[in-house]
Amino acid sequence: MLIRQVIESAETNILCEFACHSLASKGRLVAEEACPVRTIFQVDRDRILHSKAFRRLKYKTQVFLAPEGDHYRTRLTHTLEVSQVARTMARALRLNEDLTEAIALGHDLGHTPFGHAGERVLAELLPGGFHHVNQSLRVVELLEKKGAGLNLSWEVRDGILRHSKGRGALQGQSRENLPATLEGQLVRLSDVIAYVNHDLDDAVRGGLIRNDDVPSSLRIALGDNYSQRLNTMIIDLIETTMAEEYEAVQLSAPVAEQVSELRDWLYANVYQAAAVEDEFRKASRVLRELFAYFVARPQEMISYGGHCECDDNIEIVTADFLAGMTDRYAMNLYQKIFFPQPWKAL
Repeated sequence: MLIRQVIESAETNILCEFACHSLASKGRLVAEEACPVRTIFQVDRDRILHSKAFRRLKYKTQVFLAPEGDHYRTRLTHTLEVSQVARTMARALRLNEDLTEAIALGHDLGHTPFGHAGERVLAELLPGGFHHVNQSLRVVELLEKKGAGLNLSWEVRDGILRHSKGRGALQGQSRENLPATLEGQLVRLSDVIAYVNHDLDDAVRGGLIRNDDVPSSLRIALGDNYSQRLNTMIIDLIETTMAEEYEAVQLSAPVAEQVSELRDWLYANVYQAAAVEDEFRKASRVLRELFAYFVARPQEMISYGGHCECDDNIEIVTADFLAGMTDRYAMNLYQKIFFPQPWKAL
């Protein structure tokens, strides 16, 4: 018996009846021979982890633009924190930890440089709009490996596509709008649990707010520090999901409301704070001007690393190029193209 088959067999005893078992996967877009050692979801996790798009998350903004301090989160550390929060809860709920980890690691691969400011710019510039969720799916299905994509399983792609909430309702949506697997639903809520906590932590570290500025009602209900808040949310989700007999992955109504209130407070006091928005306005100009420049000069875009393997129009191809940039690459390229350069002898 192959090692993979031993693992697949063990899932029957380890995972709960509501989990997505590896053998129940709907498979890949392109059929391929199974790995002798790893399950389909373990292979997906490894493909995402070793992708170029994943490595670039290291230099993409989470909240603060290209921070100089070593301890601020980036899009990569956000992804790792989402993964760890989700895996902790998946193990407690006896869901498929490998599927959970694969979705978590891949959920933000399509994020632009400069965080949501970059996303807003591309959404305005593209006739069909732009959203990092759709771009993340485009990365794994098409853009990675020079047009070949990663050929991930249906369940991982579904979890990536349906993970985002924006400022919408955390819960109470119809099942059609939620990930098809409980593992995908778990990552969806792990995303917000992770970012409301670590973004608050970074905002305090950066001197933008003080911990005491958080409304006292939220500090009493959720906890007075990072560790307490995280613990409250994780335990509540596990207990509520079990109590509701796995009908869906969910927080209790009071905690869900408090998490939503904390998220709204962060939007008003951190994400949309003048000190943050001022820098993102400058970053938005960088992307706007680069977009216009490369739409008019596709061959020059290719010389800088852009790709035109697909049949999409030049605006979409340019958006692919810009969305894949790191913060520092976008700023350095902008300076190279639009700033005068010192003369170098021929």
